[in-house]
Amino acid sequence: MRVLSVTPEIYPLVKTGGLADVAGALPRALAREGIAVHSLIPGYPAVLGALTSVKTVHSFGDLFGGPAKLLDASAADLALFVLDAPHLYGRDGNPYLDTAGQDWPDNAFRFAALARVAADIGQGLLPAFAPDIIHAHDWQAGLTPAYLQVGPGRRPGTVMTVHNLAFQGLFAPEVLGRLGLPAEMMTMEGVEYYGQIGFLKAGLCFADAITTVSPSYAAEICTPENGMGLDGLLRSRASILTGICNGIDTEVWNPRTDAHLAAPFDAESLEAKRINTTALRERFGLAHLPDAPLFGLIARLTSQKGIDLAIAAIPDLVARGAQLALLGSGDPKLEAGLAQAASKNPGRVAVAFGYDEPLAHLMQAGCDALIVPSRFEPCGLTQLAALRYGTLPVVSRVGGLADTVIDANEAAIAAGVATGFQFGPPTADTLLQALHRALALWQIKGVWQRLQRNAMNSDVGWGRSARLYASLFKSVARNPAFAARP
Repeated sequence: MRVLSVTPEIYPLVKTGGLADVAGALPRALAREGIAVHSLIPGYPAVLGALTSVKTVHSFGDLFGGPAKLLDASAADLALFVLDAPHLYGRDGNPYLDTAGQDWPDNAFRFAALARVAADIGQGLLPAFAPDIIHAHDWQAGLTPAYLQVGPGRRPGTVMTVHNLAFQGLFAPEVLGRLGLPAEMMTMEGVEYYGQIGFLKAGLCFADAITTVSPSYAAEICTPENGMGLDGLLRSRASILTGICNGIDTEVWNPRTDAHLAAPFDAESLEAKRINTTALRERFGLAHLPDAPLFGLIARLTSQKGIDLAIAAIPDLVARGAQLALLGSGDPKLEAGLAQAASKNPGRVAVAFGYDEPLAHLMQAGCDALIVPSRFEPCGLTQLAALRYGTLPVVSRVGGLADTVIDANEAAIAAGVATGFQFGPPTADTLLQALHRALALWQIKGVWQRLQRNAMNSDVGWGRSARLYASLFKSVARNPAFAARP
């Protein structure tokens, strides 16, 4: 089976969040299930600079305002189609924002181009590559099923994966014609979303199957409270909606071999984890307090991530003898709040602003517990890495966090299955209660180490999830209503 994965980012070539990790790891896992994946990605400068074995397989005279080439290439053991369109992607800034942090004003056309080319490939653009399934990731690929809906010729099955329903790709209705979509699509049953064009809504309307990145999140987004205005549509399509938890790349996240660590370790050599704790304290300028539990937080600094709840908990944590190391960037007000907490608590609280992949690895290895206080979380990846490194997650009981961390209540501890701490609903008070439970168990070293070993033995890789995706892809491809055929 052949699958075309359509994604705006892919690790390790370009990354702004967890979508890139999924897009980079899932093809490798699917290969073990006998499914060959080619990933279609935009030709950002960083991507073009990393390519090997490059071959032009198609040229476009005018693709949304300029010439473009479709490249067949490879990089980082990934099979790629790269859309080399300098007028759309050849610019500084990140994939979605300019250097001032504002949305690129032509984002509608930049990602319509990606979806248009994906649909063209599905309809036979490349004789040597005819996908059975097109797997579209998030709003940036959301128009792919819509283009296939109105296009001629063959039509492969389509699977739309929602990584975060909060990001919907909304644009002015005036661009509909320039996107190459017919006026009759601008309805409630089509791409229209409260007077705007919704790229994600288009994918949800016209895909043959919908997935999101955890079972709990799949249920949550069908409710008015969490459906972001799309809950009615999602309830109407509930029969084709599936939640499949993400995994992490267990070769990238491996405490036995991780080059970013001060010392390797595993579940049978937890004493070596303390070497990383010492290194992390030195890196952050924290006091050397070997009897103090060291909590970590690695996140985008946004309200969704519950950073304000963590800030509110800092005085209590410090008063109880704990330390806190934080890594992230985002909302200036939240950054200021964290900076103030660090200045008030030198040696106890430290912050690194920005994103630093090596430091994130060292934090997962060196912290005793990781705080993930999200108000909603489709899946989450940091808690999976924390489990892998024996850093017990303290998570809000939402989405994928609830699905992947087993709360250390008395029954779960007695059964030998507890891997962390859950709290809910996500408030400052419930977070503090969970942190107090973690601090109490930290004092009982034997119990804490058993939880660490449970966590490190958790199945956080892609194997099970890849099998579920493979089964879904095969089911969609077998359906004669939309199976790929000449």
